[in-house]
Amino acid sequence: MSANHRSCIRLVNAQFYAWHGVHREEQQLGGKYEVDAELRFDFSPAAKADDVTETVDYSHAYETIREIVTGQKASLIESLAFWIAEALMERFPSLDGVTVKVRKRNLPLGGLCDFAEAEHRIDRA
Repeated sequence: MSANHRSCIRLVNAQFYAWHGVHREEQQLGGKYEVDAELRFDFSPAAKADDVTETVDYSHAYETIREIVTGQKASLIESLAFWIAEALMERFPSLDGVTVKVRKRNLPLGGLCDFAEAEHRIDRA
């Protein structure tokens, strides 16, 4: 049987406290950031073998995300989404693509809003 397998692993709502933002107060006080990452690749070899060495270990993907969100300063959530997507693609060559969403809960808007979200997608050529 000839088949084209398409699979993904998602990390949903990984939460971090970090010090990002355009305003000095945001960088000093910090805030809550949430990240979703969709890792696209064919995981059928890992599924057939039931072998973690044949897949993208999502604990390593989480660590990559954590290192960027808590270890680098950014003014923009757009930058965080971009940096995370680039790092995941570089660290895991088996990925066909990634989509990363970064949400910021504490918004200096002067009004009510649940969150702001930036999304970045990369597909391997």
